[in-house]
Amino acid sequence: MTKINQNKISIILPARNEASSLENLLPKLKSLYPDAQIIVVDDKSDDSTDAVCQKYNVDRVANKRHLGNGGSIKAGARKASGKRLVFMDADGQHNPEDIQKLLAKLDEGYDMAVGARSKKSQASFGRFLANTLYNQLSSWIVNSKILDLTSGFRAVDAKKFRQFLYLLPNGFSYPTTITMSFFRAGYALAYVPIKVKKRIGKSHINLLKDGVRFFIIIFKVGTLYSPLKIFLPISFAHFVVGITYYFYTYITFGRFTNMSALLFIAAILIFLIGLVSEQITTLIYKEHN
Repeated sequence: MTKINQNKISIILPARNEASSLENLLPKLKSLYPDAQIIVVDDKSDDSTDAVCQKYNVDRVANKRHLGNGGSIKAGARKASGKRLVFMDADGQHNPEDIQKLLAKLDEGYDMAVGARSKKSQASFGRFLANTLYNQLSSWIVNSKILDLTSGFRAVDAKKFRQFLYLLPNGFSYPTTITMSFFRAGYALAYVPIKVKKRIGKSHINLLKDGVRFFIIIFKVGTLYSPLKIFLPISFAHFVVGITYYFYTYITFGRFTNMSALLFIAAILIFLIGLVSEQITTLIYKEHN
């Protein structure tokens, strides 16, 4: 396997009450990558995370308030000194040895490498279906195969990653945002198949609460890359329904109804909103195109 320059690597682990997992993970990371900077972002944990970090002599960033996964990722990226950033979960799901596979892709010239989970590695069948939907939608939008849109295990060029810090949300949708941002900017992404182990401890994702947030991701994916790909079909659907209803009412009642007018106006407004969104998106990424 390709030898890596560990002095240029920062491994960032967002953690909230993951002390038991870190007790196993940190010594493995220290053994495999003794010269890499290891950063644990403590997101207001109330367990022994601080003590574990001191025990293994790794950098600890303590959030002053609970920021969430994305907020912790941003805090870790600001603290990191490496030219390459590696993000992985602190719950023991990701295999530290897979880091070299991701970094090898960066050596090949890619700007970001993402660990793509298999069906067997998904936490539940429901999560598998949701992730499959996200992957298919995002692949359609960018006209390129996306194997895992929401994976939190990735390696990336630090300078390019920090260009999009202001876009990243504090919640669990940061992988989606950074993936679509890289595609929009024309950066090269690679996917590496990985196997994910069962997490240690309890998940912080609430399926009911975060399910709504993940549903919003679907729309965010489109608006981050090409808003018209989302708004144009919706506008066209309103237009088709409007003209169909107009023909029906004209044949039946011999007149143009208010409902037809409302549908036509809605189609025009949705199209204009998409057009404006497209221009705003272009301005956001103008420095990266």
